[in-house]
This record gives sequence, structure tokens and C-alpha cells, in this order.
Amino acid sequence: MIGILGGMGTQAGLDFCNKLAILYRGKIDQEYPLFILYNKSNIPGRPESIGVQTKNLSNRFTNKKSKYKYSQVLKSLEKGCKLLKKTKCRFIVIPCNTAHYWYDDLSKRIDLPIINMPKEVYYYTQKNCKKNSSIGLLATEGTLKTGVYNKFFDKKYNLIYPDKNLQKKSVNKAIKLVKMGNVKAASKIITPSINYLIKKKCKKIILGCTELPIAIFAYKSFKKVKSSKIFLDPNLILANAAMKKYQRK
Repeated sequence: MIGILGGMGTQAGLDFCNKLAILYRGKIDQEYPLFILYNKSNIPGRPESIGVQTKNLSNRFTNKKSKYKYSQVLKSLEKGCKLLKKTKCRFIVIPCNTAHYWYDDLSKRIDLPIINMPKEVYYYTQKNCKKNSSIGLLATEGTLKTGVYNKFFDKKYNLIYPDKNLQKKSVNKAIKLVKMGNVKAASKIITPSINYLIKKKCKKIILGCTELPIAIFAYKSFKKVKSSKIFLDPNLILANAAMKKYQRK
């Protein structure tokens, strides 16, 4: 069984479950994958807990306030994973990009495999993009500042981000609107950032916040999401990786 630690945000977790079901649609109920979603929406805010308000993220282990916030999120993630383990899940997925800032520490505390979403996106990109290609990244400020994607992509690719003005007025706002349930408005707000990255000649654009695919593909069919040539949907890539692992029984 697949364990899904969701709630970051809630719609992103449901989006992941929906992609699992649609990607591997069974002819009868018994042919669908077994998975359990723990919508742990009470996990402390990830961007607020990684020192986005501070100028130096490296102080998380020396600054008492930053260390406390970091540890509170880690403890909450750990509790969620341990509950999923009790349900006899074989492995865990976390459909939240920013949460992977805690991946290394969390993995040490959980005796169960956790699929690394940014790493899977990197593997997928390797198969589809040439070395030194420009890759766009739309994500929360937390994801950008902590480098959860840079950790993998900087080896072979040139990551491009929207400028500060677009990040604030387009990306951040679109993410917030999805969390509030206003998907239609979010789909319009994010458009300038997409156009900016296209003008920068990005070969692919990573939708590095799990709310963004919901905004961008809100009024399009699932087939268009799957066949889109420029967008990389981490939730979709994670769903494929999870199913491959699930099928290796």
C-alpha cells in the first residue's frame, strides 16, 4: 500500500490521489492501487519555518528561533509518517515540494522508504532534456531559497526563476489563491510568470509547488496535462514513480 502524507496543502494531496487513480485506472474496483491519504493539515507552515523572513538560512541551527521552527515541522512530519507506517504502508510519498527541505532529517527518523519528489523530477528531466539546458522553476520562496531543486539540477542544468516582482505578484499570489479555492483567478495570475520563463528560452518549466498544476490545468483535460510539452508536474512524476515502486511487489 502507498502511504501519502498530505495536507500541504489539502488540494495538492487530493490532486496526487486523483492522478494515481487516473494514471492507473482499473476495469474494476479491485484493480486500482491501494493507498491511504493522511491529510495532516496541521503541520506548521513550511515557508514560515525555514527562515524565509530571515536573511541567512544557514543560521537555522545556530539561531534558536529558526531551529525551533525547523524542529516543529520535522516533528509533525515524523508523526504523520509514523502513523502511515502503522497502516502497513510499504513506502511514503509527500506531495509537497517545500516539505522536502526536511527530507534528509526525516528519512533518518523513519524506518520506511520515502520517495524524493525533486529527485524524481530530476531523473525525468535527464531523460528528456540535454545537459546545460535552461529549466524554469516556479515555486514558493521557501523552495527557491532552500535549494531543494538546485541540489540536483545545478549539476547539469541552468535553473531560471521569475524576477522578484513576478515572484511576489504572480507566483506567490497564485499559490495562495489555489489554497483559498479560487483556482480560476490563480490560473490568470500565474500566466505572466510562465510567459517570462518562455521568453528566457526554458526547455521545461517545473511547477515546483503542488498548487501550481491545479491552477495551470484547472480548465483543461487530464490528457493535456499529461501531454504538455513544456510543463513538468512534480505531482504527476511522483505518482508515476510511486506506481512503479508499488508494482514491484
